[in-house]
Amino acid sequence: MKRTLASLDPAALEGRRALVRVDFNCPIADGRVTDDLRIRAALPTIRYLRDRGARVVLLSHLGRPKGGPNPKYSMEPVVRALEGLLGSPVTFLPDPTSADAVATTRHMPRGGIAVAENTRFYPGEESNDPALAERFAALGDFYVNDAFGSAHRAHASTEGVARLLKPAVSGFLMEKELEYLGQALARPKRPFVAVMGGAKISGKIDLIEALFPSVDSILIGGAMACTFFKAMGLEVGNSLVEDDRVEMAAALLARAGAKLVLPAGAVVAQKLDGAAETRTVPRDAIPAGWAMFDIDPASEREFAARITAAGTVIWNGPMGVFETPPFDHGTLAVAEAMARATDAGAVTVVGGGDSAAAVAAAGLADRMTHVSTGGGASLEFLEGKVLPGVSALDES
Repeated sequence: MKRTLASLDPAALEGRRALVRVDFNCPIADGRVTDDLRIRAALPTIRYLRDRGARVVLLSHLGRPKGGPNPKYSMEPVVRALEGLLGSPVTFLPDPTSADAVATTRHMPRGGIAVAENTRFYPGEESNDPALAERFAALGDFYVNDAFGSAHRAHASTEGVARLLKPAVSGFLMEKELEYLGQALARPKRPFVAVMGGAKISGKIDLIEALFPSVDSILIGGAMACTFFKAMGLEVGNSLVEDDRVEMAAALLARAGAKLVLPAGAVVAQKLDGAAETRTVPRDAIPAGWAMFDIDPASEREFAARITAAGTVIWNGPMGVFETPPFDHGTLAVAEAMARATDAGAVTVVGGGDSAAAVAAAGLADRMTHVSTGGGASLEFLEGKVLPGVSALDES
């Protein structure tokens, strides 16, 4: 177990500089944050520190700037969004590696909040350069990591700073992520059902292997199902198939038996176009020249029945090309079944990424036990891999 923010003496926080790694990697258009979900997710940690008189300094990356600073990826729009959510001014640190930035953090009022410029503007962030980690560490007196979505990266602002600045503890969002994902693996209520989707089996094979011994069933949707169909000798038309993974899929099918549940059929079209003609066909009747873009209604019903009867459900990956209606129907059906399962007392965990986006689009995020903020991080955690940004934190 990792030491948490709540373990620190609240009375000892006043006047101290809390260097907090957050995940404010938000979509921005025309200089404005268009989705503030990740900012809102960090508010409990920020408010807790502010209300106890800490000087709060926030580090985050934004996008993938190449070759140094790029105004397109500046954190300034995030500062304005955070000010709106907090209802109070937020200081911007245009160069967090400078002596001026350190001086600013020392002279902030108690309860003051500052946001540093994009950590990826500085050479050495992604290579975990010790010198850059030292410059970041100079901004704080202790370290809080609340950026689960970046915890699988050993960067200067995640792993490097945590080795230098002590205590190094998890924030409330990080704590929640580790609690729910860890509980799902270690103490699942049964039946334990995993729902796997997305385009490629190669991106999920480690997760399937990790979950296989403990789950009661794994429901497979998305284009990755077509690789299994081909392994069964079925015609897949123009569907996306990973030919180099067909043998692996066949081996999984042979081992899994009834534990691996594939779609009974598919919604197909000749091209990915919401206005294109669609057909619903059994999985052994995908026509040549057509491609699977969603699971069929019969599969929706079977998957929903298994999900609503479950005690624990982990979901990662859409059932179809949910960004292009009507191929969103299977994904929405799973989201609705997850919501019903939660209402019935199941523990439901959505593993970030496209699944989280689909749940949010359906307006069902509040009816899940937990929606992870980190797609890649949640995958690696569930696969049993060590997350550098977590392992560097103090033990409780």
